[in-house]
Amino acid sequence: MKKYLFLIAILALFALAACSTSDKKDGKSNSPQTSTEQQTEAPAQTEPTPAAEEAAKPEEKPMLEHQTTDENAPIVYFIKDISPESLVKAFDALGWTPQGKTGVKISTGESEKSNHLRPALIKDLVQKINGTIVECNTAYPGNRNTNEAHRNALKQRGYLEIAPFDLLDEEGEMLIPIEGAKHLVKGDYVGTHFKNYDSYLVLSHFKGHQMAGFGGAIKNLSIGFGSGTDVEHSGKIYIHSAGKATKGWVTAKQVDFLESMAEAAKGVCQAMNGGKNIAFVNVLNRLSVDCDCNGNPAEPDMHDLGVLASLDPLAIDQASIDMVYAATDSKSLKERIESRQGLHTLDYAAEIELGNRNYRIVEIK
Repeated sequence: MKKYLFLIAILALFALAACSTSDKKDGKSNSPQTSTEQQTEAPAQTEPTPAAEEAAKPEEKPMLEHQTTDENAPIVYFIKDISPESLVKAFDALGWTPQGKTGVKISTGESEKSNHLRPALIKDLVQKINGTIVECNTAYPGNRNTNEAHRNALKQRGYLEIAPFDLLDEEGEMLIPIEGAKHLVKGDYVGTHFKNYDSYLVLSHFKGHQMAGFGGAIKNLSIGFGSGTDVEHSGKIYIHSAGKATKGWVTAKQVDFLESMAEAAKGVCQAMNGGKNIAFVNVLNRLSVDCDCNGNPAEPDMHDLGVLASLDPLAIDQASIDMVYAATDSKSLKERIESRQGLHTLDYAAEIELGNRNYRIVEIK
Protein backbone atom coordinates (compact mmCIF):
# COMPACT_ATOMS: atom_id res chain seq x y z
CA MET A 1 0.00 0.00 0.00
CA LYS A 2 2.83 2.32 0.89
CA LYS A 3 4.50 1.51 -2.42
CA TYR A 4 1.37 2.56 -4.31
CA LEU A 5 1.15 5.88 -2.44
CA PHE A 6 4.80 6.55 -3.14
CA LEU A 7 4.32 5.89 -6.87
CA ILE A 8 1.27 8.21 -6.99
CA ALA A 9 3.29 11.04 -5.34
CA ILE A 10 6.15 10.55 -7.85
CA LEU A 11 3.74 10.70 -10.79
CA ALA A 12 2.11 13.89 -9.41
CA LEU A 13 5.49 15.63 -9.20
CA PHE A 14 6.29 14.70 -12.82
CA ALA A 15 2.89 16.09 -13.92
CA LEU A 16 3.48 19.43 -12.19
CA ALA A 17 6.89 19.78 -13.75
CA ALA A 18 5.48 19.12 -17.21
CA CYS A 19 2.77 21.82 -16.80
CA SER A 20 5.32 24.40 -15.69
CA THR A 21 7.51 23.73 -18.74
CA SER A 22 4.50 24.01 -21.07
CA ASP A 23 3.47 27.41 -19.61
CA LYS A 24 6.93 28.83 -20.16
CA LYS A 25 6.97 27.69 -23.80
CA ASP A 26 3.64 29.40 -24.41
CA GLY A 27 4.84 32.68 -22.88
CA LYS A 28 2.39 32.38 -20.00
CA SER A 29 3.32 33.35 -16.46
CA ASN A 30 1.63 33.41 -13.12
CA SER A 31 3.68 36.50 -12.09
CA PRO A 32 2.36 40.10 -12.43
CA GLN A 33 2.44 41.75 -15.89
CA THR A 34 5.84 43.34 -16.59
CA SER A 35 6.00 44.14 -20.30
CA THR A 36 5.90 47.79 -21.48
CA GLU A 37 2.90 47.08 -23.66
CA GLN A 38 1.02 45.58 -20.76
CA GLN A 39 1.93 48.50 -18.42
CA THR A 40 0.60 51.20 -20.77
CA GLU A 41 -2.57 49.44 -21.81
CA ALA A 42 -5.55 51.84 -21.33
CA PRO A 43 -8.07 50.79 -18.71
CA ALA A 44 -11.43 49.65 -19.93
CA GLN A 45 -13.91 52.53 -20.53
CA THR A 46 -17.18 52.44 -18.61
CA GLU A 47 -20.31 54.48 -19.29
CA PRO A 48 -21.00 57.15 -16.58
CA THR A 49 -24.05 56.51 -14.51
CA PRO A 50 -27.00 58.99 -14.70
CA ALA A 51 -26.20 60.05 -11.13
CA ALA A 52 -22.58 60.87 -12.06
CA GLU A 53 -23.70 62.85 -15.14
CA GLU A 54 -26.13 64.87 -13.02
CA ALA A 55 -23.45 65.61 -10.43
CA ALA A 56 -21.09 66.85 -13.16
CA LYS A 57 -23.55 69.46 -14.44
CA PRO A 58 -23.00 73.07 -13.29
CA GLU A 59 -25.39 74.09 -10.55
CA GLU A 60 -28.38 76.00 -11.92
CA LYS A 61 -29.95 78.76 -9.87
CA PRO A 62 -33.73 78.59 -9.53
CA MET A 63 -35.67 81.05 -11.68
CA LEU A 64 -37.19 84.08 -10.00
CA GLU A 65 -40.96 84.45 -10.26
CA HIS A 66 -41.06 86.74 -13.31
CA GLN A 67 -37.72 85.70 -14.80
CA THR A 68 -37.94 84.29 -18.31
CA THR A 69 -35.75 82.99 -21.11
CA ASP A 70 -37.81 84.83 -23.73
CA GLU A 71 -35.32 86.73 -25.90
CA ASN A 72 -37.88 89.51 -26.40
CA ALA A 73 -38.02 90.29 -22.67
CA PRO A 74 -35.98 93.23 -21.33
CA ILE A 75 -32.66 92.46 -19.67
CA VAL A 76 -32.00 93.21 -16.03
CA TYR A 77 -28.28 93.12 -15.26
CA PHE A 78 -27.31 91.92 -11.79
CA ILE A 79 -24.12 92.11 -9.79
CA LYS A 80 -23.98 90.79 -6.25
CA ASP A 81 -21.17 93.01 -5.03
CA ILE A 82 -22.18 96.50 -3.89
CA SER A 83 -19.36 98.98 -4.44
CA PRO A 84 -18.58 102.07 -6.55
CA GLU A 85 -16.97 99.77 -9.13
CA SER A 86 -20.05 97.54 -9.26
CA LEU A 87 -22.36 100.45 -9.97
CA VAL A 88 -20.18 101.41 -12.92
CA LYS A 89 -20.05 97.80 -14.18
CA ALA A 90 -23.83 97.45 -13.99
CA PHE A 91 -24.33 100.73 -15.84
CA ASP A 92 -21.76 99.86 -18.51
CA ALA A 93 -23.54 96.56 -19.17
CA LEU A 94 -26.59 98.49 -20.38
CA GLY A 95 -24.73 99.78 -23.42
CA TRP A 96 -26.72 103.00 -22.99
CA THR A 97 -25.12 106.36 -23.74
CA PRO A 98 -26.87 109.40 -22.27
CA GLN A 99 -27.53 112.20 -24.71
CA GLY A 100 -26.67 115.83 -23.94
CA LYS A 101 -27.08 117.20 -20.43
CA THR A 102 -27.72 114.36 -18.00
CA GLY A 103 -29.45 114.48 -14.64
CA VAL A 104 -28.93 111.78 -12.01
CA LYS A 105 -32.12 111.49 -9.95
CA ILE A 106 -31.44 110.25 -6.44
CA SER A 107 -33.07 110.55 -3.02
CA THR A 108 -30.87 112.60 -0.74
CA GLY A 109 -32.38 111.24 2.48
CA GLU A 110 -34.07 112.97 5.38
CA SER A 111 -31.16 112.68 7.81
CA GLU A 112 -27.76 111.10 8.25
CA LYS A 113 -29.56 108.18 9.89
CA SER A 114 -31.50 107.51 6.67
CA ASN A 115 -30.37 104.71 4.36
CA HIS A 116 -29.97 106.86 1.23
CA LEU A 117 -27.12 106.12 -1.19
CA ARG A 118 -24.00 107.79 0.14
CA PRO A 119 -21.86 110.13 -2.03
CA ALA A 120 -18.84 107.81 -1.82
CA LEU A 121 -20.87 104.95 -3.33
CA ILE A 122 -22.31 106.85 -6.29
CA LYS A 123 -19.46 109.27 -7.04
CA ASP A 124 -17.71 107.22 -9.74
CA LEU A 125 -20.92 106.54 -11.67
CA VAL A 126 -22.16 110.13 -11.48
CA GLN A 127 -18.82 111.48 -12.65
CA LYS A 128 -18.48 108.86 -15.39
CA ILE A 129 -21.52 110.27 -17.19
CA ASN A 130 -20.71 113.88 -16.24
CA GLY A 131 -24.03 113.95 -14.44
CA THR A 132 -25.78 116.61 -12.41
CA ILE A 133 -27.48 115.39 -9.24
CA VAL A 134 -31.15 116.43 -9.34
CA GLU A 135 -33.88 116.43 -6.70
CA CYS A 136 -37.18 118.09 -5.78
CA ASN A 137 -38.39 119.46 -2.46
CA THR A 138 -40.48 117.28 -0.16
CA ALA A 139 -44.19 117.58 0.62
CA TYR A 140 -43.76 117.24 4.39
CA PRO A 141 -42.02 119.43 7.01
CA GLY A 142 -38.39 118.53 7.45
CA ASN A 143 -34.94 119.55 6.29
CA ARG A 144 -35.68 119.33 2.53
CA ASN A 145 -39.06 121.06 2.11
CA THR A 146 -37.71 124.48 1.07
CA ASN A 147 -35.02 125.53 -1.39
CA GLU A 148 -32.68 126.84 1.27
CA ALA A 149 -33.13 123.93 3.66
CA HIS A 150 -32.67 121.37 0.87
CA ARG A 151 -29.44 122.92 -0.36
CA ASN A 152 -28.08 123.07 3.18
CA ALA A 153 -28.91 119.39 3.67
CA LEU A 154 -27.14 118.44 0.43
CA LYS A 155 -24.06 120.36 1.47
CA GLN A 156 -23.97 118.73 4.91
CA ARG A 157 -24.20 115.23 3.40
CA GLY A 158 -21.35 115.79 0.96
CA TYR A 159 -23.22 115.55 -2.35
CA LEU A 160 -22.04 118.98 -3.48
CA GLU A 161 -18.46 117.70 -3.31
CA ILE A 162 -18.95 115.04 -5.98
CA ALA A 163 -21.08 116.73 -8.67
CA PRO A 164 -23.16 119.80 -9.55
CA PHE A 165 -26.61 119.89 -7.98
CA ASP A 166 -29.90 121.19 -9.39
CA LEU A 167 -33.13 121.57 -7.45
CA LEU A 168 -35.63 120.95 -10.24
CA ASP A 169 -38.54 122.82 -8.61
CA GLU A 170 -36.47 125.73 -7.30
CA GLU A 171 -38.17 128.10 -9.75
CA GLY A 172 -41.62 126.55 -9.94
CA GLU A 173 -43.43 123.64 -11.52
CA MET A 174 -44.64 122.56 -14.97
CA LEU A 175 -47.06 119.94 -16.32
CA ILE A 176 -46.04 117.04 -18.51
CA PRO A 177 -48.77 114.93 -20.17
CA ILE A 178 -49.63 111.35 -19.21
CA GLU A 179 -51.17 109.29 -21.98
CA GLY A 180 -54.35 107.47 -20.91
CA ALA A 181 -54.24 108.49 -17.22
CA LYS A 182 -57.42 107.85 -15.20
CA HIS A 183 -56.26 109.59 -11.99
CA LEU A 184 -53.72 112.25 -12.98
CA VAL A 185 -55.79 113.52 -15.87
CA LYS A 186 -54.14 116.95 -15.88
CA GLY A 187 -50.71 115.39 -16.21
CA ASP A 188 -47.70 115.22 -13.90
CA TYR A 189 -46.42 118.27 -12.02
CA VAL A 190 -42.62 118.34 -12.08
CA GLY A 191 -40.06 121.10 -11.49
CA THR A 192 -39.51 123.58 -14.32
CA HIS A 193 -35.84 122.59 -14.54
CA PHE A 194 -36.96 119.13 -15.67
CA LYS A 195 -37.00 120.38 -19.27
CA ASN A 196 -33.34 121.44 -19.09
CA TYR A 197 -32.09 117.84 -19.32
CA ASP A 198 -31.74 115.64 -22.37
CA SER A 199 -31.28 112.38 -20.41
CA TYR A 200 -31.80 111.03 -16.93
CA LEU A 201 -30.24 108.22 -14.95
CA VAL A 202 -32.67 107.20 -12.22
CA LEU A 203 -30.42 105.91 -9.44
CA SER A 204 -32.61 104.43 -6.70
CA HIS A 205 -32.08 102.89 -3.30
CA PHE A 206 -34.54 99.99 -3.17
CA LYS A 207 -36.22 99.59 0.26
CA GLY A 208 -39.55 99.51 2.02
CA HIS A 209 -41.87 102.49 2.32
CA GLN A 210 -44.37 103.43 4.99
CA MET A 211 -47.00 104.53 2.46
CA ALA A 212 -46.23 102.78 -0.84
CA GLY A 213 -44.97 99.50 0.62
CA PHE A 214 -41.71 99.71 -1.29
CA GLY A 215 -39.68 102.30 -3.13
CA GLY A 216 -37.54 101.76 -6.23
CA ALA A 217 -37.39 103.10 -9.76
CA ILE A 218 -41.14 103.75 -10.09
CA LYS A 219 -41.33 105.71 -6.86
CA ASN A 220 -38.23 107.72 -7.81
CA LEU A 221 -39.80 108.52 -11.18
CA SER A 222 -43.11 109.60 -9.67
CA ILE A 223 -42.91 110.97 -6.12
CA GLY A 224 -39.22 111.75 -6.68
CA PHE A 225 -39.72 113.97 -9.73
CA GLY A 226 -42.93 115.50 -8.38
CA SER A 227 -42.66 119.14 -7.33
CA GLY A 228 -42.71 119.84 -3.58
CA THR A 229 -44.85 122.19 -1.52
CA ASP A 230 -42.59 125.24 -1.94
CA VAL A 231 -44.35 125.97 -5.26
CA GLU A 232 -47.93 126.74 -6.31
CA HIS A 233 -48.82 123.22 -7.45
CA SER A 234 -47.26 120.26 -5.69
CA GLY A 235 -46.83 117.20 -7.87
CA LYS A 236 -46.21 115.08 -4.80
CA ILE A 237 -49.58 116.04 -3.30
CA TYR A 238 -51.24 115.58 -6.68
CA ILE A 239 -49.99 111.96 -6.72
CA HIS A 240 -50.82 111.24 -3.09
CA SER A 241 -54.34 112.61 -3.58
CA ALA A 242 -54.76 110.65 -6.86
CA GLY A 243 -55.38 113.84 -8.80
CA LYS A 244 -57.71 115.54 -6.30
CA ALA A 245 -55.47 118.37 -5.02
CA THR A 246 -52.15 120.15 -5.41
CA LYS A 247 -52.19 121.96 -2.06
CA GLY A 248 -52.73 120.81 1.51
CA TRP A 249 -52.44 117.17 2.53
CA VAL A 250 -55.23 115.23 0.81
CA THR A 251 -55.05 111.45 0.90
CA ALA A 252 -56.70 109.08 -1.55
CA LYS A 253 -57.72 105.44 -1.42
CA GLN A 254 -54.58 103.33 -1.22
CA VAL A 255 -55.11 101.63 -4.58
CA ASP A 256 -55.72 104.98 -6.30
CA PHE A 257 -52.51 106.39 -4.79
CA LEU A 258 -50.47 103.42 -5.98
CA GLU A 259 -51.95 103.68 -9.46
CA SER A 260 -51.20 107.40 -9.54
CA MET A 261 -47.53 106.66 -8.87
CA ALA A 262 -47.41 104.36 -11.89
CA GLU A 263 -49.14 107.00 -14.04
CA ALA A 264 -46.68 109.72 -13.00
CA ALA A 265 -43.76 107.39 -13.73
CA LYS A 266 -45.15 106.78 -17.20
CA GLY A 267 -45.42 110.54 -17.79
CA VAL A 268 -41.74 111.06 -16.97
CA CYS A 269 -40.63 108.20 -19.22
CA GLN A 270 -42.77 109.43 -22.10
CA ALA A 271 -41.26 112.91 -21.74
CA MET A 272 -37.76 111.45 -22.19
CA ASN A 273 -38.02 110.56 -25.86
CA GLY A 274 -40.58 107.85 -25.22
CA GLY A 275 -38.29 106.27 -22.61
CA LYS A 276 -35.20 106.06 -24.83
CA ASN A 277 -33.34 108.78 -22.93
CA ILE A 278 -33.72 107.33 -19.46
CA ALA A 279 -32.03 104.42 -17.67
CA PHE A 280 -32.34 102.81 -14.25
CA VAL A 281 -30.06 101.45 -11.54
CA ASN A 282 -31.45 99.98 -8.29
CA VAL A 283 -29.17 99.37 -5.31
CA LEU A 284 -30.53 96.70 -2.96
CA ASN A 285 -28.64 97.44 0.24
CA ARG A 286 -29.72 98.54 3.72
CA LEU A 287 -33.13 97.00 3.03
CA SER A 288 -35.10 98.66 5.81
CA VAL A 289 -38.89 98.54 5.91
CA ASP A 290 -38.77 102.36 5.98
CA CYS A 291 -38.07 104.83 3.20
CA ASP A 292 -35.11 107.21 3.04
CA CYS A 293 -37.62 109.99 3.70
CA ASN A 294 -37.73 108.63 7.27
CA GLY A 295 -35.13 110.39 9.39
CA ASN A 296 -35.04 107.56 11.92
CA PRO A 297 -35.75 104.35 9.97
CA ALA A 298 -35.98 100.83 11.33
CA GLU A 299 -32.72 98.91 11.21
CA PRO A 300 -32.66 96.40 8.31
CA ASP A 301 -33.05 92.77 9.38
CA MET A 302 -32.20 91.15 6.04
CA HIS A 303 -28.97 90.88 4.04
CA ASP A 304 -27.96 93.08 1.11
CA LEU A 305 -28.78 91.64 -2.32
CA GLY A 306 -26.82 93.55 -4.96
CA VAL A 307 -27.10 96.04 -7.82
CA LEU A 308 -29.56 95.88 -10.75
CA ALA A 309 -29.54 97.88 -13.99
CA SER A 310 -32.10 98.02 -16.79
CA LEU A 311 -33.66 100.21 -19.44
CA ASP A 312 -37.14 99.13 -18.27
CA PRO A 313 -38.47 100.67 -15.02
CA LEU A 314 -41.08 97.98 -14.41
CA ALA A 315 -38.69 95.11 -15.12
CA ILE A 316 -36.07 96.42 -12.69
CA ASP A 317 -38.60 96.94 -9.87
CA GLN A 318 -40.21 93.55 -10.49
CA ALA A 319 -36.79 91.87 -10.42
CA SER A 320 -35.99 93.71 -7.17
CA ILE A 321 -39.25 92.52 -5.62
CA ASP A 322 -38.68 88.94 -6.83
CA MET A 323 -35.21 88.89 -5.26
CA VAL A 324 -36.59 90.16 -1.97
CA TYR A 325 -39.33 87.52 -1.99
CA ALA A 326 -36.81 84.79 -2.79
CA ALA A 327 -34.63 85.75 0.17
CA THR A 328 -35.09 83.67 3.32
CA ASP A 329 -34.67 86.61 5.70
CA SER A 330 -37.10 89.09 4.09
CA LYS A 331 -40.16 88.46 6.28
CA SER A 332 -40.35 92.02 7.68
CA LEU A 333 -39.97 93.71 4.31
CA LYS A 334 -42.53 91.42 2.66
CA GLU A 335 -45.00 92.19 5.43
CA ARG A 336 -44.48 95.94 4.90
CA ILE A 337 -44.99 95.61 1.14
CA GLU A 338 -48.14 93.51 1.46
CA SER A 339 -49.65 95.56 4.29
CA ARG A 340 -49.64 98.56 1.91
CA GLN A 341 -50.79 96.54 -1.14
CA GLY A 342 -47.51 97.56 -2.72
CA LEU A 343 -47.52 94.88 -5.40
CA HIS A 344 -50.54 96.55 -6.99
CA THR A 345 -48.22 99.28 -8.26
CA LEU A 346 -46.55 96.66 -10.45
CA ASP A 347 -49.89 95.21 -11.56
CA TYR A 348 -51.14 98.60 -12.69
CA ALA A 349 -47.79 99.59 -14.24
CA ALA A 350 -48.06 96.50 -16.44
CA GLU A 351 -51.68 97.36 -17.29
CA ILE A 352 -50.77 100.87 -18.49
CA GLU A 353 -47.69 99.54 -20.31
CA LEU A 354 -45.09 101.41 -18.30
CA GLY A 355 -42.82 98.47 -19.08
CA ASN A 356 -42.61 94.69 -19.01
CA ARG A 357 -42.71 92.82 -15.70
CA ASN A 358 -41.14 89.70 -17.23
CA TYR A 359 -37.40 90.01 -17.63
CA ARG A 360 -34.16 88.16 -18.34
CA ILE A 361 -31.43 88.22 -15.70
CA VAL A 362 -27.82 88.58 -16.84
CA GLU A 363 -25.40 88.23 -13.95
CA ILE A 364 -22.15 90.21 -14.02
CA LYS A 365 -19.13 88.75 -12.27
